[in-house]
Amino acid sequence: MAQLDGKVGIITGAASGIGAACARVLAREGARLVLTDLDQTGGERVAAETGGVFVRHDVTDESAWPAVVATAEQRFGALHILVANAGIGIMGPAIEMSFADWRRQMAVNVDGVFLSVKYCIPAMRRSGGGSIVMMSSVAGLRGSAGLAGYSATKGAVRLFAKSMALECAQARDNIRVNSVHPGVIDTPIWGKLPAGANMPLDAKAIAAAVVPIGEVGTAEDIANGVLFLASDASRHVTGSELVIDGGMTAGRVTRLQE
Repeated sequence: MAQLDGKVGIITGAASGIGAACARVLAREGARLVLTDLDQTGGERVAAETGGVFVRHDVTDESAWPAVVATAEQRFGALHILVANAGIGIMGPAIEMSFADWRRQMAVNVDGVFLSVKYCIPAMRRSGGGSIVMMSSVAGLRGSAGLAGYSATKGAVRLFAKSMALECAQARDNIRVNSVHPGVIDTPIWGKLPAGANMPLDAKAIAAAVVPIGEVGTAEDIANGVLFLASDASRHVTGSELVIDGGMTAGRVTRLQE
């Protein structure tokens, strides 16, 4: 039997990258999924691949959240899994960042996660419980020059997950809440972040320089961690951080030339 047979989930930011990989892995393990994103073409493609239902949705739009949750309950009869994955990254020195960009990044990365929890938990309680996975980052565990705004959002997600884990535990609602912290992962987001001179950042080159094992991670590496947290294999895990970073947060490796 597949690990998620009979489970119903919502994945935000599911049109590409980590969200799309999560959709494929969870669907492979039997989950029936509602996938949301602003990218309709990509979202519909992933939904067709996974047998899911796509809803075009801005996670910061509170008025649209009830319809997203209703789609899961009406189409599949329940809600057991939430993967709050939608996010954006804006690089650059904090003092050069516009207030509009600061607020936009906060809105997507923090407000969007808050709204997902606010509207999904009642449905999960009606379904008898489940698992919430919030996508944070190694940037939510340590600081990084040029990523102050992003780090602020991902640090907020990290502690929000812990607090929600305790709120759910206190309510005895059988809902677990954990955060996932990817390191350097090869996803389309790197092509959207300018490295200077109109050249995109090279995830593989960055990984070779800063990841102890020397390799860039894949979206599937993260999705496999999400699968563990979404499944009953992690039934005693809540309020925890799953770090998938090739050793970045463990420390540095000095490679001596032979």
